[in-house]
Amino acid sequence: MSVNTVERFDDVSVLCKANIYFDGKVISHTILFKDGKKKTVGLIFPGSFTFNTDAPERMEIIAGNSRVKQAGSDQWVPYPSGTFFLVPGKSSFEIAVDEGVAEYVCSFE
Repeated sequence: MSVNTVERFDDVSVLCKANIYFDGKVISHTILFKDGKKKTVGLIFPGSFTFNTDAPERMEIIAGNSRVKQAGSDQWVPYPSGTFFLVPGKSSFEIAVDEGVAEYVCSFE
């Protein structure tokens, strides 16, 4: 699914402490909106990483390329820059970056 990439968020609070996963190969920062919504913006360096979800998530790839395998699937689906995928709550997904860096925005539904 393609998306119109957001370039900036206005009038938000940003948590300065980074979320660092997999020895620094996935790094994000949390953005808090006045209406209580939360997003993270981050980088994924080369590798393959599994994430568990509590709430449903919308992952937008805003730069770079990735591949995703959803829980219960054995197929990898490519997600290049300008696309997104949805992950159900109480689930998981595996995301892989083969080269370069993928940048993302994760929205918690």
